[in-house]
Amino acid sequence: MGCCSARCLLMFLCVLQLITALERQVFDFLGYQWAPILVNFLHVIGVILGLFGSIQYRPRYVALYITWTVLWVGWNIFVCCLYLDLGGLSKDSNYLSMGTSTQHTWWKENGPACDSSDLPASRWHVAESPALVSAVDVGCWLEYQYIEVLHSALQLLIALVGFVCACYLVSVFSDEDDTYFYK
Repeated sequence: MGCCSARCLLMFLCVLQLITALERQVFDFLGYQWAPILVNFLHVIGVILGLFGSIQYRPRYVALYITWTVLWVGWNIFVCCLYLDLGGLSKDSNYLSMGTSTQHTWWKENGPACDSSDLPASRWHVAESPALVSAVDVGCWLEYQYIEVLHSALQLLIALVGFVCACYLVSVFSDEDDTYFYK
C-alpha cells in the first residue's frame, strides 16, 4: 500500500471515528454518563490531530494519534468489560456517571423496538413487590448492555484498523524524511 492510499485510508478512518464518537457522545449526554463524555471529548481531539497529521504530513501528530488510539482501545475494553460484568466490574455501578447521579445509560430505558406503551405508569410490576420492568418484559430487540458493548466493539474495530494504518503511515513518513537527507 502506497503513502497516498494509506493517507486516504487514515483520513477516512478518522472521519468515521469522529462520526461514531459524536453519535456516542449524544447518547452519553442523554444518559448523564460523565466519564464517557469526557473521554469522548478527548477522543475527538486525538482524532482531529490524527486527521490533521495525515493531511499535512506531520508524523508527530500521527504519533499522538497512535498514542491516543492505544488509550482509546483500553477505554473501550473497559466499557465492554463493565457492561458484560467481567473482571469484577458491574453494569449497575456508578463508574460512568462518576458517582454524581443514579442515572445509567440512555439505552436502558430507550432500547431499539422497545414497546413502552405496555409499561405501567410507575415502572413497577406490582406496587407491593417492587421489581423493575426489564428490557425483555417490554419486548426490546437487544438489552441495553449489549447495545453499549456493540458500540464499544465498533469503536475498537475502527481504532485498531486506524492504529495499524497510522503506524504504517509514520514509517512511510520517516522513510521519506530519510531519503530526503541522502539525496
